[in-house]
Amino acid sequence: MTDVLGWRHKFGVIAPSTNTIVEPDFYAMGVPGVTAHFSRIHIRNQDLSSDEGFENLLVQIRAEIGHACERVLTCEPDFMVMGMSAETFWGGVEGNREFVAQINGITGLQVATGAEACERALHLFGARRIGVVTPYQPVGDENVVRFFSELGFEVVRIKGLRCPTAVSIAHVTEDELRAAILEVDGPDVDAIVQCGTNLSMVRLADEAERWLRKPVIAINAATWWMALRDNGVQDKVYGAGSLLRDH
Repeated sequence: MTDVLGWRHKFGVIAPSTNTIVEPDFYAMGVPGVTAHFSRIHIRNQDLSSDEGFENLLVQIRAEIGHACERVLTCEPDFMVMGMSAETFWGGVEGNREFVAQINGITGLQVATGAEACERALHLFGARRIGVVTPYQPVGDENVVRFFSELGFEVVRIKGLRCPTAVSIAHVTEDELRAAILEVDGPDVDAIVQCGTNLSMVRLADEAERWLRKPVIAINAATWWMALRDNGVQDKVYGAGSLLRDH
């Protein structure tokens, strides 16, 4: 029997329990016949006020992610989507590959990650020099720079907002994000990339592409785009940037 609402695909999505942005973002970018089913990684200590706190968040994610995957598998999804991004950048390109292999080993399913989605989008746009906005502490930014640098991209400027808790990432306003975009932009930048799935930037990225006249890649839009396209879903999504609208 085919799922009544997910008659094309059912995506299993893994997100931290503290994240309040990625789930409504994915629903807002929904297309007919594709459904997203969330499983939460229990974050017991959301302090991100230092590099040590940030790394402790990843320790919690690694301890819990297997259980989150097992829970979402009970609804029988056919593809996995990572509704978190820091772990997908950690350890550079090899770290991302190991992470994907881990999820594939647990679930038996293919997976879309924010890091790989951004890589694909940048290649698609022909961008080489990038500006990056994150909610992270310096240690998180270092891993983002490492990932992109290992792929041959040049991170010209990066702005880490250093959000003090996991929940507070969702409190960053459009005005603050707009200022961050402008801070990392310049004539030497081909595209802007935003990391951190709990930053609300899908709508702003769509607008920013018009006034900057260059790609602005919101990680939630890129991850959703990868998931759809890897499953043969070519529907256009409007209001979420040129990636989902035109590619």
